[in-house]
Amino acid sequence: MKVFQGYKWFTTLIAVVALVGLQGCNSLRDSFSGDDAINYRSVVRADPLSIPPDLTQAAGDPRYKAPSGSTTYSAYQQSQAAGKSSQAAASTSGVLPQRTDMRVERDGDLRWLVVNLPPDQVFPKVSDFWTESGFVLDVVDPKAGLLVTNWAENRANIPESWIRQALGSVLEGLWDSGTRDKFRTRVERSSTPGRTEIYISHQHMEEKGALSTTESNVRWVNGREDPGLNAAMLARLMVFLGDDVDGARRKMAQAQRSPQDPKVSALAPGDKTALVISESFERAWRRVGVALDSGGFSVDDRDRTAGDFFVRYVDTDTGARREEPGFFSRLFGAKEPPPAQQFRIHLTAQGDKTEVTILDADGKRDTSPTAARIIDVLGSKI
Repeated sequence: MKVFQGYKWFTTLIAVVALVGLQGCNSLRDSFSGDDAINYRSVVRADPLSIPPDLTQAAGDPRYKAPSGSTTYSAYQQSQAAGKSSQAAASTSGVLPQRTDMRVERDGDLRWLVVNLPPDQVFPKVSDFWTESGFVLDVVDPKAGLLVTNWAENRANIPESWIRQALGSVLEGLWDSGTRDKFRTRVERSSTPGRTEIYISHQHMEEKGALSTTESNVRWVNGREDPGLNAAMLARLMVFLGDDVDGARRKMAQAQRSPQDPKVSALAPGDKTALVISESFERAWRRVGVALDSGGFSVDDRDRTAGDFFVRYVDTDTGARREEPGFFSRLFGAKEPPPAQQFRIHLTAQGDKTEVTILDADGKRDTSPTAARIIDVLGSKI
């Protein structure tokens, strides 16, 4: 009886301490916000092989270079003195470098990065940024300038408690934040030669429901996109490209927010297959590109000069019944789903306004119900 009472007292104490730990974790979570609350993980990966700093810096240090040809001792001393001065200059230039070739621009809640480098030099660096940040890239399309990550979990959203600290290293898989994010990066050629624009957006999923005694009611639903998270990842990209942390935060804060709110209307009364944006072509092109990213469209290519986005779209709202494969179909192989049809979203400048229409594969105006649904999605995202 004493053993049972002691065990009951011990379990009660554990429950009370656990409750206190869970209540205290909210304050810990609130104290870490913004950039500090980002710790994404897609897969478990090994850290890259690191080279000692002394070995990487030796190649650029004049002290470790043998003099070429024949020389005198006085000439050797002069070269060593010159090497020391150049070494001091190099060491100071590598500490907290100031990057003047990057700036942040803003239009409403949308922020993007402008880099004074051509796209062919920026694209591989952005790809390295995502992989070094712990993401797995599902789409790497240099032709379309598109990078899409796999679904990843922000482990910083998991409450920190003494139970997790004690068992986290052993049973890390028991804890889940209940959220997933997928980031999409679009590398765009700027209208100014030699410059590149970088846009980051994301899709957010949240776990809803609960487990019952009979069945699982847990499902994943689409959540709202957080512009602050896009800005935080953009600031981290700036640091990865060579800017210092304070400089990235300062540029992000100094970006002026435009108060202009674009008006979207139909091209003609009753026409649901085209729309008009009350902005210049430059701003409308940017907004349509972001709307395509947020809408989850598959962009095959884009031609800014011609004003065309080449996208693929599967219309699931045609009213046709979708036949589910039966047992024998699954056994012997079901039919492949129909391929996504390609559409061309065409932008035409009309003074201070921009018209958006849908063209088919032959370049003709598409007025089908599918084109109307594409326009409706774009209008809701702009």
